[in-house]
Amino acid sequence: MQNVNCFLLSYVKFGDNDAILHCFSEESGYQSFFAKGLYSSRNKKKAYLFPLNRLSITILAKKTGGGMPNVSKIEMLERDYDFSDVKTNTVLLFVSDFLNQVLRDETHRNSAFFEIQTFLRELYKGNAGSYPAFIFKILAQQGLSPLPSNGHFLDPEAGNFSIEQSHSFFDEEISAVWKHFTEAEDIYSVTLKRSLRRQFLDSVMLYYKLHFAGFTVPNSLDIIQQIYE
Repeated sequence: MQNVNCFLLSYVKFGDNDAILHCFSEESGYQSFFAKGLYSSRNKKKAYLFPLNRLSITILAKKTGGGMPNVSKIEMLERDYDFSDVKTNTVLLFVSDFLNQVLRDETHRNSAFFEIQTFLRELYKGNAGSYPAFIFKILAQQGLSPLPSNGHFLDPEAGNFSIEQSHSFFDEEISAVWKHFTEAEDIYSVTLKRSLRRQFLDSVMLYYKLHFAGFTVPNSLDIIQQIYE
């Protein structure tokens, strides 16, 4: 048996009682597990299925021929925040939807795991700007952040700053936010007013669509935009 320390990114109900869990672990990055009987009426641990819950999962040894590891035990590690906080829950849903796309090919990058820990600490202590900063941080870790230059407008396709505006999303104000994140020593200390935060998120989603193959904007973005209006 093997114990895996991971964050839950998404899950899919399989049949009547089983589930497939998509997680991101410290040891092996993105992993999927088969949890038999998780939805059975007597199993209380389906309550653990919440975005970015930190789980301790014990898996059985893989059978010959590979396949998805089977879960033999699942426990939730403590999380110090109010589960009834709608805004926090909405942020967790959006961020987990985002990570479930962009971390699928990450199998040995524990820097992303530790960054999730940092983000959650910031979120749980009430830092409203933590999730835009975190998404930018993941972009930078994947080597996709813009190259530094002296221009005032970010060219989203070229991935650098230029002297002329090339896209309506990237006016001088939003481009300045990007440059601020690019240059900031502590991105979690960057504060954005509400309207600017929304515009910045829209611009980041567009940037990902241009630079990350197959990326689609999470449906939960609309929910988070409504909650924070």
